[in-house]
Amino acid sequence: MPDSNEPSTPLQDLLLKEAYAKIPFWSTIGMEVVDATSGWARVRVRFSQHLINANGVMHGGAVFSAADAATAAALRSLLAEGERTATTEFKINFIKPVAESDIIAEATILHRGRHTAVGDVTVTDAAGNLVAKALTTYAITRATRTPASRAAERQKKES
Repeated sequence: MPDSNEPSTPLQDLLLKEAYAKIPFWSTIGMEVVDATSGWARVRVRFSQHLINANGVMHGGAVFSAADAATAAALRSLLAEGERTATTEFKINFIKPVAESDIIAEATILHRGRHTAVGDVTVTDAAGNLVAKALTTYAITRATRTPASRAAERQKKES
């Protein structure tokens, strides 16, 4: 596990830039990549009053989103050019409500296969108390090629 006091990594910078550019939801809920290495990532969601539920604690959807994003960030480093991912299954146990604290979701990719990946996620509050535990499954697909791009590839190979 990387030291949280180390400066940001190129992977972390890339993931954060990508997330904010492609996923406006991240900035909406105040989510950011804190650290990332190959097959591992840490994501933070800063506590905000607009994230609380009717009970005055952080909404479970925000906790779920942090766990999902951490897994996606961890998996991103293991993808080949042109591969994409989509969450296909997500099991989360909410252990403790979060009142007025940031949360940290730390994900490790347990398995990266040809078509699927499995991640293990631990979510804690700022004091390090366990908030949630998740097991995630992602589909891995190749970017779809159009008939025109296939024809261009054939033509390029023939020349």
